[in-house]
Amino acid sequence: MRQAPGGRVTGARTGLELEPTEPGGPLVRDYMLGSTLLAPFFAGHPTDTQAFRRKADAVGNRMPARDRQRVRDAYRPTTTVAAAKLERVLAGEGVAVTTGQQAGLFGGPLYTVFKILSAVRLADALEARLNRPVLAVFWVGSHDHDWVEVNHAHTVDSDGALRRIEVAGQAEPAVAMFDRILGPPIESALAELLGLLPDSAFTPALTELLRASYRPDQSMASAFADLLHGLLRDFHLALFDPAHPSVWPVSGPVIGREIASAETHATLLESTADRLTRAGYQAQVTIATEAANAFLHDKNGRDRLMRENGGWALRRTKRVLGDEELRRLIRDEPDRFTPNVLLRPIVESTLIPTVAYVGGPAEVSYFAQIGCLFEAHGIEPPVVVPRHGITIVEAGVRRVLDKFSLEPHDFARPFHEVATRVVRENLPRTVTEPVDNLRVTIEREFATLIDGAASVDPTLRDWAAGIRNRILGEIREADRKITAHLRKRSRIELELLRKAAVNLYPAGAPQERVVSVVPLIARYGPGLLHDVAATMEHRLDGVVAGWTGVECGSATGTADLPLGTGQE
Repeated sequence: MRQAPGGRVTGARTGLELEPTEPGGPLVRDYMLGSTLLAPFFAGHPTDTQAFRRKADAVGNRMPARDRQRVRDAYRPTTTVAAAKLERVLAGEGVAVTTGQQAGLFGGPLYTVFKILSAVRLADALEARLNRPVLAVFWVGSHDHDWVEVNHAHTVDSDGALRRIEVAGQAEPAVAMFDRILGPPIESALAELLGLLPDSAFTPALTELLRASYRPDQSMASAFADLLHGLLRDFHLALFDPAHPSVWPVSGPVIGREIASAETHATLLESTADRLTRAGYQAQVTIATEAANAFLHDKNGRDRLMRENGGWALRRTKRVLGDEELRRLIRDEPDRFTPNVLLRPIVESTLIPTVAYVGGPAEVSYFAQIGCLFEAHGIEPPVVVPRHGITIVEAGVRRVLDKFSLEPHDFARPFHEVATRVVRENLPRTVTEPVDNLRVTIEREFATLIDGAASVDPTLRDWAAGIRNRILGEIREADRKITAHLRKRSRIELELLRKAAVNLYPAGAPQERVVSVVPLIARYGPGLLHDVAATMEHRLDGVVAGWTGVECGSATGTADLPLGTGQE
């Protein structure tokens, strides 16, 4: 990487400007700043090397090699180096940095790749500090069932317009992505994407990968995993499929234990959410006290288990399950059960020797809610590390920004505000100076007039203020009309501005949350991923005082397990 003028980072392989961003709300910002208000909710601070050492030791003591080996077939390394590192991790000699994401169409938004590269860079940094192998692992979100969230991808076409590509399919029944077969509709969606890719030296190989991944006989999850495996073939990591048959016998007891202790754990989660609220933060996930943190899959799709009259029922279909039936299903058909967003990290840490989890802002926030749920299952939470964020600024966009003295973050505001600002800055001084002078003069002179009128008769204050407001309104209208005429004359400049906005904040959202990585790789090649990864530094400064682990008091502990699931 090299520093461009003004401190901007430029990729060594692509020459692209890459602007690091810091995604996250108040909780994430305070977390990174080391606020001790948040210390009781996390396993340690993400810059504290000692926190990672504690977690690595805890994983070693809890998860012997035989337990790691049980799910070896669920891993899919991207390189021979990653495969060799995986063998050492499975042998009990190393640990993992994990991250994960829903199986979005054509790889999902940019931040999916950013999460993976953040995990790869963190694994490299920790390996040097912990003196043991550290493997980056990507959890493929194959359990997720929200079709509307993942059935589309966005790209910016050659005219600077945002294009949405969608694969047809019914949202109901709510089928998990490992069971969601793409079918013939994927062919038209893929053809539309390929038609939008630039003609470059990189496009043929990328097209071949896309065609091999997104076939009608593929599930949404398997196509997603195949594409990422191909795109990330230069980086040492392993993809993990939680829907692999080897996983169910291991994850089933965890889900069974959670269902058996659902009421106790709901109280525990409510207590943690209340403590978080009293510390000044908003709970990310609403706790449904009447529900288990697990779903059951049947012919009607994925449905959440709800407590009802001392037993269980499915939320959507209202099907009632007796205690004996549920116990039998957990024992004999564990593949029918999957965790919800709160339980998934606990299942992940049961299957993978996780020392750290790289998450987006929402994930960091909900990890603050589940530390005590980890402990209730006999697991210390991983250290949570916020992912890196990047805005990719192409050369043409940078020229527009420089022309109008703007930066990417300026487009976080509504476009009409940015456009109005730019137009007003181009108004001649013969307009702006008189308008500004009139405003100042009228405000000043009317202040004196209003006080004078009020001294004659207090009822005249509002009358005089009304006159002032009408005059100021006329001045604003004159300013607006002149600006509108200038906007008509500035159509070409405003069109350039609009295209820059679509690239940086498409549909008013940050680029990384909307745009697919595929067209960018077609344009700039695999070097883009290397340049992005090079920006992702992880600070590991040493010990952070007061961050010694999750504090749960006497509220933790697993209840009696009437479903007979046992502890790990």
